[in-house]
Amino acid sequence: MAGFTLLEVLVAVAILAFSLGAAIKTTSSSLNNAAYLQQRTLAHWVAMNTYNELQIFKKWPTPGSKSDGTMLMAGHEWYWKVETNKSDEVGEYSIGAFVITVRDSEESKQALATIEGGYEF
Repeated sequence: MAGFTLLEVLVAVAILAFSLGAAIKTTSSSLNNAAYLQQRTLAHWVAMNTYNELQIFKKWPTPGSKSDGTMLMAGHEWYWKVETNKSDEVGEYSIGAFVITVRDSEESKQALATIEGGYEF
């Protein structure tokens, strides 16, 4: 008489359940990380687009002020904010510092992307 005992089958099913549980948890964690990285990448693109628009069209906010707006990218509305400060005068040039932050919602406290730099005005 060949076959498995009930105890052997139960042990095999328990090992299989633990293995599948670990695999599902790992897959779920991986998918969550991929979604977060996708959001961070899109937010960075929004920040770079905002910076390029300000630089090309020379629409920098006056030093010490803020401006904000929205941008639609990948079917999602992103909220950006530009803060500027007057830094110094170098020769005949006035230099300002800027910070561009991008959030995924208006209520969000944490920025998904931040760019800092300087500009001439």
